[in-house]
Amino acid sequence: MPKVHDCNQGFSLLEVMIALAIVATALVTLLGLSQRSIMVQEKVQRLTRATLLAQQLMSEKEASAVRSNLAWEPEEDVFSAPFEDFRWQISYQDTLINQVKQITVTVLWGNPEKNEEVRLVSFVPARGSR
Repeated sequence: MPKVHDCNQGFSLLEVMIALAIVATALVTLLGLSQRSIMVQEKVQRLTRATLLAQQLMSEKEASAVRSNLAWEPEEDVFSAPFEDFRWQISYQDTLINQVKQITVTVLWGNPEKNEEVRLVSFVPARGSR
């Protein structure tokens, strides 16, 4: 018959407390990362939304330039609902080529000191420009 060894089975209180401290530290770190992930996701959504709005405005201005009914005057306004958090500015500049104008569409949001904006630049034919 095999001998039964008298050994201590189980964990001591100190081992359990150390294991709980390690698990608690890991959980706090993971919760902090998930909160940061949510904040980054929100920022990425705003950036994507602003980029799409800027592309829409740029497409409208390029189409107007092709139809020769563009005023070539700077403009700015706020988007209508549900995008009222975003405002836009459009400026026009002359280029070295007289028949070409530069259009800059800027979509801004949030605090102006944080410089949250998307800027698109395009070149269009300047037919009908003054």
